[in-house]
Amino acid sequence: MKKETTSKVIKETKFIHALIPLVFLIISLGYTIRCTEASPHIPIIISGMLAACVAMFALNYEWSTILDGIIETIKSSMEAALILLIIGMVVGSWIISGVVPTMIFYGLKIMDPSIFLPATVLLSLIAAIATGSSWSTAATIGIALMGVGAGLGIPAPITVGAIISGAYMGDKLSPLSDTTNLAPAMAGSNLFDHIKSMLATTIPAFIITMIIFTFMGMKYSEIEVDASVLDSILSTLTSEFTITPILFIVPIITIGLVVKKVPAIPGLLFGSIMGGVVAVFVQKVSLRDFVTALQVGYVSNSGNQMVDDLLTRGGMNSMVSTVALIICSLFLGGVMERTGMLNAIAMKIMSIANSTGSLILSTLLTAFAVNMLAAEQYLSIVITGRIFKDVYRERNLDPVTLSRALEDSGTMTSPLIPWNTCGAYMIATLGIAPWVYVPYCFMNLISPVISCIYGYTGFTIKYLDKDTVKKPNIKHIFATLISFAK
Repeated sequence: MKKETTSKVIKETKFIHALIPLVFLIISLGYTIRCTEASPHIPIIISGMLAACVAMFALNYEWSTILDGIIETIKSSMEAALILLIIGMVVGSWIISGVVPTMIFYGLKIMDPSIFLPATVLLSLIAAIATGSSWSTAATIGIALMGVGAGLGIPAPITVGAIISGAYMGDKLSPLSDTTNLAPAMAGSNLFDHIKSMLATTIPAFIITMIIFTFMGMKYSEIEVDASVLDSILSTLTSEFTITPILFIVPIITIGLVVKKVPAIPGLLFGSIMGGVVAVFVQKVSLRDFVTALQVGYVSNSGNQMVDDLLTRGGMNSMVSTVALIICSLFLGGVMERTGMLNAIAMKIMSIANSTGSLILSTLLTAFAVNMLAAEQYLSIVITGRIFKDVYRERNLDPVTLSRALEDSGTMTSPLIPWNTCGAYMIATLGIAPWVYVPYCFMNLISPVISCIYGYTGFTIKYLDKDTVKKPNIKHIFATLISFAK
């Protein structure tokens, strides 16, 4: 469709136009991360400018139109950026107040390496269902679980994988979650029908995830925890902080506020202020030191290297690079959405979707592609839902089939991409390097695969008019699974 501007006719955006910045992004990111070990900020922003150049010189877009798209996209994620900065304050506050050290202390006292990983998944799952937020889960019990895992000798990437697996499963199923409400709204389905439909893919993925983490935990149970190291951590914590169960009231109240649907920004700010009260009256910290911790984070100088590595973190400043990365990514996403490049990629994928299975696969791939290119979980659900909504109805598919696919990919793959808002948040909050945790996010990796298999077999797929659907028999299902495996 052609539109007229003041001076030029905008040309139709084709797949080749979208492919140019996409290929450049993949190559430049690969070189930057593998060869220079630099951050992905610069390749992403340059890819965004390349996309803008393609739009201006090949498609006749005005810069003002492109800029409007960039600003609109960035504006839509400003709340997430503010939350990131406030989470940095919460982390600094809860460490200097002794809340995080107390959680680590009691976690090390009661947790055993053999059950730590499955217990981490379950604790993260429960917290995320209760709060409806994977971010709040990571910023509260997630940080404490990182400390417990380190004390038990569990590699940090594996602990992060367990936290993210549980947190995103809970986020996906919670009726309090933004994405759980957004996906059915985009697809045209009902919230609770949507949640019920998701159980079909989520429960098998959860069972597989728990089995894997249980076996991994058994492996680490064979490695005896050095009692002297554990005692050293515990004694350092008690010498540096006043450790008392009373401090648990701070995270309990904060999580309670989230459960009561208090908006994230005031709720988290209140959590950081409560940390300040505890820091001043329980830990005897000066107000000046507390404000410094909010800004630049807490710096541990206990002399115990492991404790210092665990507790030297937080502060608003620690999130600045992450916020910059998100803005760079949204710059690219804004250009590609406003100029129709994201839609061109989706249409190309959809052009080969002739069956129900290939349509669902196309939906999963499109949501993942938008997560990569637009770097925003919400955009992944909104754009993909907008593209496929009418197609699903035309093919006699119930809207819950689409809303489930949106979450199986859009929600679940978002933390796997380091420059996505979710991936960047998890990396910054949990203090982990990009990519290294991805192989252990079993829940997030398995969910889209199960969703795809269901699409090709017809298992649990709901139709608008059931009488016109020929259900695949058992032989057909096994034959499809075998061909899919090949």
